Amino acid sequence: MGPLTGMRIIEIEGLGPAPFCGMMFADMGAEVISVSRKSDGADRSTQISERGKHSIALNLKSAEGVAALLKLCETADALIEGFRPGVAERLGIGPDDCMARNPKLVYGRMTGWGQTGPLANTAGHDMNYISLSGALHAIGRAGEKPVPPLNLVGDFGGGGMFLAFGVMCAIWEASRSGKGQVVDVSMVEGSAALMHMMYSFKAMGVWEDERESNMLDGAAHYYDTYETSDGKYVSIGSIEPQFYALLIELAGLDKETFAPQNDRSQWPVLKDKLAAVIKTKTRDEWCDIMEGTDVCFAPVLSMSEAPNHPQNRARESFIEVGGVVQHAPAPKFSRTAPAKPQAPSAAGSDTDAILKSAGYSDSELAALRASGALT
Repeated sequence: MGPLTGMRIIEIEGLGPAPFCGMMFADMGAEVISVSRKSDGADRSTQISERGKHSIALNLKSAEGVAALLKLCETADALIEGFRPGVAERLGIGPDDCMARNPKLVYGRMTGWGQTGPLANTAGHDMNYISLSGALHAIGRAGEKPVPPLNLVGDFGGGGMFLAFGVMCAIWEASRSGKGQVVDVSMVEGSAALMHMMYSFKAMGVWEDERESNMLDGAAHYYDTYETSDGKYVSIGSIEPQFYALLIELAGLDKETFAPQNDRSQWPVLKDKLAAVIKTKTRDEWCDIMEGTDVCFAPVLSMSEAPNHPQNRARESFIEVGGVVQHAPAPKFSRTAPAKPQAPSAAGSDTDAILKSAGYSDSELAALRASGALT
């Protein structure tokens, strides 16, 4: 039984960060009802974000479909959606509509730009949002263009996780006040929060606002990735003096040459020298020498390799659900450990069961289906 057992979350089906947020709730034991546009019976086993959820298919352009959703809101702790501003209101499922049925309901909404501001109604994607927070500008090599860090920083880190955090904050507050509220998540603002350390360094005068000019952005020779003789890579993060000393020892580096660890003028030369040394051995050979020591070292693993690393295997960090290898629920709990997630169900497969639990009779379900409200 996960720590959120007994919580009910309604998720309006979308793409990327909102389903990821719903998955986080489901992983922790919450009952997550994903509202799809239509039933299709398709195998969704590869859609990891849909694991552990219940699926209902409603036509939210019909009055009856909207009424069914509002009925579900009466017993929900929260509803999450990722529409553009105003879309939910036009459908009749905006915050005022839903909270009229359940004043304690938390209404979580997530967009890239936020619900207000001059860009609120324009389209965008992860890369655009982290462009506005300063995050994308900071990522990449000197003299080269910024490098998109997949869609981890905006969609999932600055979006889905902040939505989950915001919704949980509001549910906690509602448990005391008895009043719900709207949680407005902007991926620009979430990714800006993820940049807090860099903004702190900048304020202290120890961060240059150019790519690959700082300790943590690849400029320092002791904090970067290096190619090995077999064309693979290792990561080295020997920031602290004692860890740096161990790097010098285990890599067989010249102590005098590498002594000026934090002399920025020496970083390019020392990086070239370290790169030449790392290139003399294979990735596995460096693992034999450095892995498990305090060098702050790790092999750079592919997605195919990562699940089989001894550390990940020991902690069961990856699992197989429905024949698909994927991450295990995280974080881990000492007492209320969540169950292994169930494979994603087909869209709309739980429609009848969910609506019956909300009080709909068989005849009422038949009427909804005849009206086109159930898709």
